[in-house]
Amino acid sequence: MKYKIPSGKKLRVAISGKSGCGNTTVSTLLSEVLGVRLVNFTFRQLAAEKGMTLAQVIEAAKTSDIFDIEVDTRQVELAREDSCVLGSRLAIWMLKEADEKVYLFASDEVRAKRIQKREGGSLEEISSFTKMRDSEDTRRYKKLYQIDNNEFRDTADLVIDVSDISPEEIVEKILSDLERRNLIEKTSKE
Repeated sequence: MKYKIPSGKKLRVAISGKSGCGNTTVSTLLSEVLGVRLVNFTFRQLAAEKGMTLAQVIEAAKTSDIFDIEVDTRQVELAREDSCVLGSRLAIWMLKEADEKVYLFASDEVRAKRIQKREGGSLEEISSFTKMRDSEDTRRYKKLYQIDNNEFRDTADLVIDVSDISPEEIVEKILSDLERRNLIEKTSKE
């Protein structure tokens, strides 16, 4: 099925969730289906730009706010330019004018297994690193923006438990909600 944004309208979808929930995959698929720009600038991309590892950026962000501010500011600026899907840890909070705010969640165990499948390594080490990262993220978000990323239900328009469904099924749930809210329309099959 093909979809389009109603004529003369813009559509901004913000997708958030902790690591291992499929934010990047789902955001990418949704942007492709809708034919809009994907905005997904993260610590991982910032690390690559600066010639650092992800772990180094996370460690540096413990003592310097510049990393979060740079990532968050760039994402929101890019998202405001035109219709897009913004995928980031704080998208649903930072892009206040988003037409649809989606939060993806899964248990710590499910997320660690997904990260292991994607990156390899010891499940125990990944679980430990992920817990540390979650804790550091929450601490920084509270300090910088007074946002508790564990409190998403009042902010999100749509909350999806991604534990037992594929990225394609997640995208279908989002598309159904966008259509229900008249933010997109079905077009003829091509």
